[in-house]
Amino acid sequence: MHVTRLQIRDLRRLAEVELAPGPSLNLLVGDNGAGKTSVLEAVHLLAYGRSFRGRVRDGLVRTGAEALEVYVEWSERQPGRARRAGLRHSGQDWEGRLDGQAVAQLGDLCAALAVVSFEPGSHALISGGGEPRRRFVDWGLFHVEQEFLPLWRRYARALKQRNALLKSGAPADQLEVWDRELALAGEPLTRFREDYLERLQPVLAATVARIAPMLGAATLVFQPGWRRGELGLEDALLVARERDRMLGHTGVGPHRADWRVEFSSAPNREPLSRGQSKLAALACLLAQAGDYAACRGEWPVMLLDDLASELDAGHRQRVLALLREGDAQVFATGTDWPAEVGAEMPDVRRFHVEQGGVTPA
Repeated sequence: MHVTRLQIRDLRRLAEVELAPGPSLNLLVGDNGAGKTSVLEAVHLLAYGRSFRGRVRDGLVRTGAEALEVYVEWSERQPGRARRAGLRHSGQDWEGRLDGQAVAQLGDLCAALAVVSFEPGSHALISGGGEPRRRFVDWGLFHVEQEFLPLWRRYARALKQRNALLKSGAPADQLEVWDRELALAGEPLTRFREDYLERLQPVLAATVARIAPMLGAATLVFQPGWRRGELGLEDALLVARERDRMLGHTGVGPHRADWRVEFSSAPNREPLSRGQSKLAALACLLAQAGDYAACRGEWPVMLLDDLASELDAGHRQRVLALLREGDAQVFATGTDWPAEVGAEMPDVRRFHVEQGGVTPA
């Protein structure tokens, strides 16, 4: 999956930008605040419906503009075709087109272009709360398991209904209907998540051994969101019902699921340093991209923001070597040209970012 054309208009400091990226490593270099990260945000926005730095309404639209626009053309090895997508977003309303046709749901755009992003906030995947880890697993399933998204939507609708009934003090018979619906969607959804992490385990172990061997052996541990070994989800909801009534929301279920990575270098679940958390998060993201490639026959587009400040030269070399072996297209930002990107990487395409403009270097 290689982006061949990228147009950006009115996104943060970028008034109007057009790039023709190369199929391998694309380096965007410039001073702090020049707009390098905004280029990556544009690609991420089309693939996720939001920036990795927040929602569109939180300052993503350039000051004075009505809306931002992103247009991307890309090629897919499987089934071997060119695709295109565009998004116009004001922060409140949006319009999207995919292969020349209007889309009714933002998820239709997100399903088309697969992107994996590593940025300064990615350490939250290891050291933050459960939400980014649930999103991580669900992204992987969203792109490789066709049955997952309908289940996820069915569960989300049922959860919303049950929470509304809890807040209104509805009688038990009404709650029982939604307990059943949550169980019918939530049990298979949980099996999907568990199977996904089990499949990811050997890929993660190999990735950690290659890019961060000092962390030791890596083991993924899944937490389904309720005491699954003791109770089915419907029974767990019944047991928790009175507490849920008092709290006004559903306290058990897949929406509370989580997972963690345990490393042999940190026995007894000792907390990792910030640097170790960054490496662990990057290993998880690379493993996810590798699993996507194994399932779909091509790597997703890889975004690496501020790579030099996040990783030292040795780790950068290992990461870039791994991505080049997989024929991944990479967009990486920095304040200077990395020393390790030299004559041995002749297919690197360089761009200079300055005052909201992007030019080939």
